[in-house]
Amino acid sequence: QVQLVESGGGLVQAGGSLRLSCAASGLTFSGRAMAWFRQAAGKDRDFVGRISRSGGTTYYADSVKGRFTISRDNAKNTVYLQMNSLKPEDTAVYYCAADSGPPIAYSASARYDYWGQGTQVTVSS
Repeated sequence: QVQLVESGGGLVQAGGSLRLSCAASGLTFSGRAMAWFRQAAGKDRDFVGRISRSGGTTYYADSVKGRFTISRDNAKNTVYLQMNSLKPEDTAVYYCAADSGPPIAYSASARYDYWGQGTQVTVSS
């Protein structure tokens, strides 16, 4: 079965950095665009960014543009989220998701058919 397993979360001070990883199995990873979402306590799940199948194209939410970078290694079936200049408002559970490709916005949760279990990121002020 398909599994997406996130790792790399933790506690970091404001201004610090973290790199999240999402290891995929059970699907043709190189055939799927991948995305990251996040959900803060008591709030809706928000789109963070998306990377194309080859890794050549990325797209980010305005809130993280210039601070976060998504990359992937298709040989390792892994997608990464490098987070720099972290702010307390970045505190959330971060999820990776596999894009099923319907003709809807990249930021729409319904676009993605497989999700990881999430990893907690906490940014202290």
